[in-house]
Amino acid sequence: MGMLTGKTALVTGGSRGIGRAVALRLAAEGALVAVHYGGNGDAAKETVARIEEAGGRAFAVQARFGEDGAVDRLFEGLIAGLAGRGLDILVNNAGIFSGNSITQVTPEELDRLFSINVSTPFFVVQRALPLLNDGGRIINVGSTASRFAVSTQIGYVISKTALESMTPSLANELGSRGITVNTVAPGAVRTDMTAAFTSIPEVAAGLEAITALGRIGEPEDVADVVGFLAGPQGRWVTGQTIDVSGGIYLGPMAHA
Repeated sequence: MGMLTGKTALVTGGSRGIGRAVALRLAAEGALVAVHYGGNGDAAKETVARIEEAGGRAFAVQARFGEDGAVDRLFEGLIAGLAGRGLDILVNNAGIFSGNSITQVTPEELDRLFSINVSTPFFVVQRALPLLNDGGRIINVGSTASRFAVSTQIGYVISKTALESMTPSLANELGSRGITVNTVAPGAVRTDMTAAFTSIPEVAAGLEAITALGRIGEPEDVADVVGFLAGPQGRWVTGQTIDVSGGIYLGPMAHA
């Protein structure tokens, strides 16, 4: 039996990239996983199929974040799939990226970044609270970009910083119910969202050169930390942001 046997989990943006790796990890530990997706139903079906082929349990839930009523649609599907069970683990992973500088960001782009990266996870948490069992877990997926200057991603950076800022207040409010709230902050990770730059050899080499462990991350590197926080061993960690970057931008690199 896995450490999450009998537990339930919702992973937003769970059909691809880090979200898929998290869904697979939680399911492998025994959780029933709701795999949320926006528009790529085939990717969600593939994630569910991989979980089931490995002996796990999962179901897909569709809701396109950024559209009116998306959170309502998410919870309609979630509640139906849980079939009377409460929710134990909420992973706010869904998000969008922008690679524009301050001179390029439009009001519409910034509104969309905040709608999907900040407002939606906020209201997902709000809606989840009546379902969330005491002793549950909330895990937000932020970014190490919130702790250093990335001028070409400024809209994305400030949206992820806002998401991260919710964690301590939520942890303080929900601690009386035994619910932990944490943020994991990945660095550069190889996903379809980052392929535009991680697939360029020169860019990848540059990222590796400023990372203490000398490589770009994989989705499983992040998923394993989420699995720790979601499980019983993470019971005494709350209100924290956990850097999961392999040590990016720690300072001048030492040369052995």
